[in-house]
Amino acid sequence: MKEIVKRAHIWMDKYMKSFYEDDENVMLGIKTKETHTGYVTSYARELAMHLQLAEHDVLLAELVGLFHDVGRFRQWKLYRTFSDALSEDHASLGLKVIVELPFFRELSEDDRDVLLFAIENHNKKNIAPAPTQKHLLFAKIIRDADKLDIFRVLEPYLTGKKIQTFSKIPFEDENMMFAPGFIDKFVRGEQVDYNEIRTNNDRILVRLMWAYDINFAWTMLRIREKGYLPRVMEHLPQIEKVKRGYALLNDYVEKKCNSSDLPLVY
Repeated sequence: MKEIVKRAHIWMDKYMKSFYEDDENVMLGIKTKETHTGYVTSYARELAMHLQLAEHDVLLAELVGLFHDVGRFRQWKLYRTFSDALSEDHASLGLKVIVELPFFRELSEDDRDVLLFAIENHNKKNIAPAPTQKHLLFAKIIRDADKLDIFRVLEPYLTGKKIQTFSKIPFEDENMMFAPGFIDKFVRGEQVDYNEIRTNNDRILVRLMWAYDINFAWTMLRIREKGYLPRVMEHLPQIEKVKRGYALLNDYVEKKCNSSDLPLVY
């Protein structure tokens, strides 16, 4: 497994660099995802080690992190957007790349199945019914690792038109504060479909709502340590419903941070 992971890192580095161009706008997307891949790979490995997984499974988590966004590079090349709604589902694009890799078949059938399931479900609103607890665990690991770094990636894009740098989705009404019912879902601690986003504020608020989809205390502690949520809150209208939802969110975050990720059964 160590040898496969080593070869996977070499292949991925060459693959990402194969998308390099002289166009600065193209390179912004490519370099953003290249850096993101590095962080998520490290986070997935760290989280797996925190969960006291066997060395083999720590390496598998690292592999999932490394390949989770491999579809993004082709997506950006073809469509110049990271919006799945305006192009293709980037997880599905990634699976097409992964199954053709020369070393993919060297993994055991179980490892291949878990890797594909985790990557296929890393970007979905909800995880699909999992065949086993191991499938579910690895999907949760990559979803946490991904979100932890996405807070960092998107932090510079919290205001005005700059928030649309990678999505290219036009907002329907510049004068609308939130899409109908959007803020109510936040107060209830629910997730939303990205197709429901209509305003800048919706896109910002979604970042707070991600916290309700964090699976492990390890991840939530790092989100709190980095101060991501308060900085997101600063860019939202300070109306009563937003304040109420944020207070409930803070209570949830504290409880999650004080919970235990162990013992783990899978």
